[in-house]
Amino acid sequence: MISRRIILASSSPYRREILKKAGFDIEWHAPSIDETPRDGEPAWDLVQRLSRQKAEALSHHADSLVIGSDQVAECGGEIFGKPANRAEAIRQLARASGSVVLLHTGLALLNTRTGRCQVVHELCEIVYRPLSRQIIESYVDRESPYDSCGSVRIEGPGITLLKRVKSDDPNTLMGLPLLRLVDLLESEGIKIG
Repeated sequence: MISRRIILASSSPYRREILKKAGFDIEWHAPSIDETPRDGEPAWDLVQRLSRQKAEALSHHADSLVIGSDQVAECGGEIFGKPANRAEAIRQLARASGSVVLLHTGLALLNTRTGRCQVVHELCEIVYRPLSRQIIESYVDRESPYDSCGSVRIEGPGITLLKRVKSDDPNTLMGLPLLRLVDLLESEGIKIG
């Protein structure tokens, strides 16, 4: 039984759904931070930094555990976030076509009582099927994946664009490594189950 207030520092409906399905009773608030990557910042550093900043943006909530998470895709050294428009979504998917894409997910858990902030990085390897321009455009027009890292919504038809997924936690694919979160909560003395 969880006895502490848990807050998700995210506006992502996907992350909220993961936590809800796992039985977590949470509050959520969208943090306001600058998510611009720094020059030369590797993807794993970017997601960890942004996860921490998201959690810390809600540090004013007393006696709470605040979850921050961020995700980017990396293909051939290029970092993809959420596409700004149709053209960018099409470009991201064309770049990913037939390629290996690394999905970097940062996770932070801030204990506002103690100030302790734990931050971890999870990696998910995705192999995309070869995608024709017609398949890409049809998918983008049907799904409008503008709120999804790398222009693909895994929760729906986007899964059909993939050939293989390798991850220690299937939830990482949707932006919240739940298995690692459980470990972090337990290290804060929270009993799960």
